[in-house]
Amino acid sequence: MEAEGTDVVGGGPLGGCLTKGSLLQAKCPDAAPSRRRGSARSRDAERRAYQWCREYLGGAWRQARPEELRVDPVRWEVRGQPLLCARRVGLGPWGPSAFLGRGRAGGAGRGGWTPGRWNGRRAERALLWVCSGGLSNLLFRCSLPDHLPSVGEEPREVLLRLYGAILQGVDSLVLESVMFAILAERSLGPQLYGVFPEGRLEQYIPSRPLKTHELRDPVLSAAIATKMAKFHGMEMPFTKEPHWLFGTMERYLKQIQDLPPTSLPQMNLLEMYSLKDEMGNLRKLLDTTPSPVVFCHNDIQEGNILLLSEPKNTDSLMLVDFEYSSYNYRGFDIGNHFCEWVYDYTHEEWPFYKAQPANYPTEGQQLHFIRHYLAEVKKDETISQEEQRKLEADLLVEANRSMRSLGSSSTSSRRAR
Repeated sequence: MEAEGTDVVGGGPLGGCLTKGSLLQAKCPDAAPSRRRGSARSRDAERRAYQWCREYLGGAWRQARPEELRVDPVRWEVRGQPLLCARRVGLGPWGPSAFLGRGRAGGAGRGGWTPGRWNGRRAERALLWVCSGGLSNLLFRCSLPDHLPSVGEEPREVLLRLYGAILQGVDSLVLESVMFAILAERSLGPQLYGVFPEGRLEQYIPSRPLKTHELRDPVLSAAIATKMAKFHGMEMPFTKEPHWLFGTMERYLKQIQDLPPTSLPQMNLLEMYSLKDEMGNLRKLLDTTPSPVVFCHNDIQEGNILLLSEPKNTDSLMLVDFEYSSYNYRGFDIGNHFCEWVYDYTHEEWPFYKAQPANYPTEGQQLHFIRHYLAEVKKDETISQEEQRKLEADLLVEANRSMRSLGSSSTSSRRAR
């Protein structure tokens, strides 16, 4: 069963997207076995996906007998990006109780957060589509069949998101959930239908993620700049101290230092880099480049920018995946986006992305982005041409100096996706 190429889940990071087949067939170096473990995690999530839908969508999802539940397989690609690998899930040796769970979810009343037609219906009439987008999240799309009319304003489709290996810890989960709810309320992200410790139910958005080469399209680049400026203009109830950048780098450095002694050439190479000293140099560099602290997305790459299939207005793009968002230096967010022009995450061989430095935006392309960014930031102000040129020059320096820090933070994060 094939789905349309533009009918794509609006969700998780797509860096290093893998089908299960390619995941199992990939020949990875011994130093990076985590990719193989992803397939087992995906299979476990498939066994549990319907459990979450049953508990939080309510109604007949709870009342249906285990043998009535069905998971319909589906697979599609978005212009070469494999997003979904699902198969019919049999209960097999786990049995009904392992698949459905022995207890009810705490705090979820009958019907959960999506009342209406989701209540009082047989489970075999629902369709479950499963997709995988890397280690950060696993995504599951649940759909009402076409022949079943809606009762009220409940969604016809929802997205079930299960948190993954990167978003861990109670504090991170709470902050990310609050952030998602606020962005949804401000129409800057998908709507939120339910939240629970392991994940959430959110709006399914008919859309597709951009491809790397589309970031350089002048029209799309201008729209992304406007989106980023609006994001940076938000006031959020989080710490205003920019801990994210160097905090992330310090965590990666500690992970490296905690590795057991080894003679692997990769470790010898890392030791040659003197990463701790390099971090100190980066701090000094950024200290001499004043950059406002704003609320940053921190991961505006093509997989986190959705091109909507059915935009409600002229705004055809939506940013998604806010788990890395925090107050941070403005130049980092812009510089990080420029770096994303270089990386192609559809590469099917280790390390599952390909860097093409020649694709880094030229000064002209950067200025095109910066001018549209400033047009949104300064839309209520009147500034002279001289002031405009100074703002552009300052932001150009700010973004490119911040870009130097990305080798230690973003690339490591990229490999962890």
